[in-house]
Amino acid sequence: MKKNVIVGQSGGPTAVINASLYGVVYEALMQKEQIGTVYGMINGIEGFLADTIMDMNSVEQSGELELIKTTPGSFLGSCRYKLPEDLKDDVYPLLFKKFEEYSIGYFFYIGGNDSMDTVSKLSRYAAISGSEICFIGIPKTIDNDLVLTDHTPGFGSAAKYVASTVREIAIDASVYDNKKSVTIVEIMGRHAGWLTAASVLARKFENDNPVLIYLPESAFNTDTFIEDVKKALEHTSNLVVCVSEGINDGNGTFICELASDVGVDTFGHKMLTGSGKYLENLVKEKLGVKVRSIELNVNQRCSSSMISATDQEEAIQAGISGVHFALDGITGKMIAFHRTEGADYSINYVPEDVNLICNQEKTVPPEWITGNGSDIGQAFIDYALPLIQGIVNVPEENRLPKFAYRK
Repeated sequence: MKKNVIVGQSGGPTAVINASLYGVVYEALMQKEQIGTVYGMINGIEGFLADTIMDMNSVEQSGELELIKTTPGSFLGSCRYKLPEDLKDDVYPLLFKKFEEYSIGYFFYIGGNDSMDTVSKLSRYAAISGSEICFIGIPKTIDNDLVLTDHTPGFGSAAKYVASTVREIAIDASVYDNKKSVTIVEIMGRHAGWLTAASVLARKFENDNPVLIYLPESAFNTDTFIEDVKKALEHTSNLVVCVSEGINDGNGTFICELASDVGVDTFGHKMLTGSGKYLENLVKEKLGVKVRSIELNVNQRCSSSMISATDQEEAIQAGISGVHFALDGITGKMIAFHRTEGADYSINYVPEDVNLICNQEKTVPPEWITGNGSDIGQAFIDYALPLIQGIVNVPEENRLPKFAYRK
């Protein structure tokens, strides 16, 4: 008897999270001999609990499925619902009863660390309860902080956006060269500075802007920062500085907390913003030069105009590979990227134990951070450049991007 598929998206969107959705849905619809209906969860596991699902075959029939590949955001909607730690909680038998009602045999969840936590809990409950449902995690996160994978879908496009935008900001900042000025660019990254590190790709030559780059992996000292800026202004009159939103003092206090209290989300993560503004005021007070701060904000994750072709293709293949592994009976895994050795860039798609991935965090290697914590070395550049390659043509309508919309 054919079993059905259900797929959902969770956490913050990326420019290619829907490419992974496309990969899962496209491949599942192709496997007509083994798979029946392909369902999509509206707003993730939380929506599934409320019976809000859709038949993805209707998306394919409407012609919207191809558009999904270049549509940013989460086509199915997202959630930040945390399943209970106690597998004896009543929500688990409720979920599995619903899985049974919809004849689900294969469950795919596209997301980051917290989403892999969901896959872990569901697969462990399945093992305890004797369920044969296969649970597969499809990675996504612009933060690039999942372990056991070389990188994550979403990072390449976000890195390309950051590098391109910072290069534009640097050129704009250099227009007036008669006075010293500082532009501080705040980039997403709570504990891992992968995305901020990508700003180094904006440089056109040695000592070009951004001259200073600060990641959460290195303890941030405000006095040292002011000295760094003062010294850099001696050779670069229009200075660009890039900082992660999560820069901290090395003892657990985020720099943005020096300006105001921060709240927490449903997973207990501090909601960070304001590091750039705090440093703007600090530079103004200590150095008296013209200074402004820019927060790149959600465009880092939702811009379709700079999708990396490499990133999109890998996101699609992650979804396709997930379907193949599930049909082989593999469960409790996340599709990881293993980079092959050699001069030419290529990766293999490998199922890794999701229990070893969730609730872990991959940070930028300390040896890739240079300049006493204020710069990024060549090793990161060599790592990141292959991930931002290629141009994706986004379909247009009236000279504006044409996106897929859930009806």
